[in-house]
Order: sequence, then structure tokens, then C-alpha cells
Amino acid sequence: MSDEVELKQQLKAMIVERLFLKVSPEEIPDDANLMETYGVDSVNIFEIVVGLEDEFGISLAEEDFSIEAFATVEGIAELVTQKRG
Repeated sequence: MSDEVELKQQLKAMIVERLFLKVSPEEIPDDANLMETYGVDSVNIFEIVVGLEDEFGISLAEEDFSIEAFATVEGIAELVTQKRG
């Protein structure tokens, strides 16, 4: 399994767990708009950010926050990959 696929699986599991979504991580498409599909809002995004910092040991700066970056699992995975260097 590629690192990218594994990262996306980790992200989906973390998102489901932290946001108490009533879906399994496998059910979330990589390109699904989290806001439109799962009702993710700014409070949820803050929870995702805390999860990213806890689970991946990255720090996010103010300029890292954009709707595009957090709209999909793909976008979040790209952000994590960039931050991990």
C-alpha cells in the first residue's frame, strides 16, 4: 500500500472518530466535499486541525487554513504531506 493511500485511510479514520460521523472511514470518497457531504463546519475543521497536530506531529500556521485545503480528504492529505516535508 502506498504512503498516500495509507495517509488518506488514517485521515478518514481520524475524521470519523473526531467528528462522530455515522459512516465508516472506507465510505468517504477521497474527493467528496466534506462540508457538503457530511456537514463539516468551522468547528469541525478546528477539531480536524487539532487531530492533525496530535496524530501527525505537524503544526499549522494561519496561512495553511483555506476552505480548499480542508474541503476534501485529498486536500487534507496534500497539506499533511507538505507539512511533513
